[in-house]
Amino acid sequence: MNGHPLLEARGVTVRFGGLTAVDAVSAAFAPGELVGIIGPNGAGKTTFFNALSGVIAPTAGDLYALGTRLTGARPHHYAQRGIARTFQTPRVFADLSVAANIDFGLQFAGRRRQASWLLKDEASILNLIGLATQAALPAGAITPSQQRLLEIGMALATRPRLLLLDEVAAGLTENEVDEMAQLIRRLRDELDLTVIWIEHAVTTLLKYVERVIVLHQGRKVADGTPAEVVRNAEVIEAYLGDEMVEAA
Repeated sequence: MNGHPLLEARGVTVRFGGLTAVDAVSAAFAPGELVGIIGPNGAGKTTFFNALSGVIAPTAGDLYALGTRLTGARPHHYAQRGIARTFQTPRVFADLSVAANIDFGLQFAGRRRQASWLLKDEASILNLIGLATQAALPAGAITPSQQRLLEIGMALATRPRLLLLDEVAAGLTENEVDEMAQLIRRLRDELDLTVIWIEHAVTTLLKYVERVIVLHQGRKVADGTPAEVVRNAEVIEAYLGDEMVEAA
């Protein structure tokens, strides 16, 4: 693994006009980690995520994948480096079948890349995410929670080393959220993935991830195990009146 983190942000800052959305955030992600990113609304989570995946270029600071500088590269260069992501609103092709959506991911980046046999083709990916029986249905006809699974499947079809999950539990029932979290852990274990997961449902996230990064007003205020982070005074203050108090 040549000793480099799979992905590393060094002093990443993102400004929109006079607003600093992400303020000099540094974080390194090692192979096989399952890391959550939390923070109150407006904390800069999605902006940081967009920078990590090449959707937006940082105003300052650098991004590295396995030691190679990626700052300012287009999103497809990130995909070539094995970085895949989902979006807050599932981006599936509603008129295409579920299987054709997976095929799109395979064509986009995945066919050339070495991958686990679990990602061999559409059928194996659909099995992995539990949508095999929906393969022939149009993606627009399956439930919202199944569309979220399909979007994860599309990301997996690019055969990533790192999966960035943006609020995949949003709008799901408590039961569906637990199933989603268990699936994510299983995917990490079976595919040897690194997973970085943003979620507004803090309680769920703290239950399933091994490490948590907390953003507040664009700054990183904590980075540690869920147990450490829940006891961190600055984190509790950032979340006062928010769901952290219940989690603690």
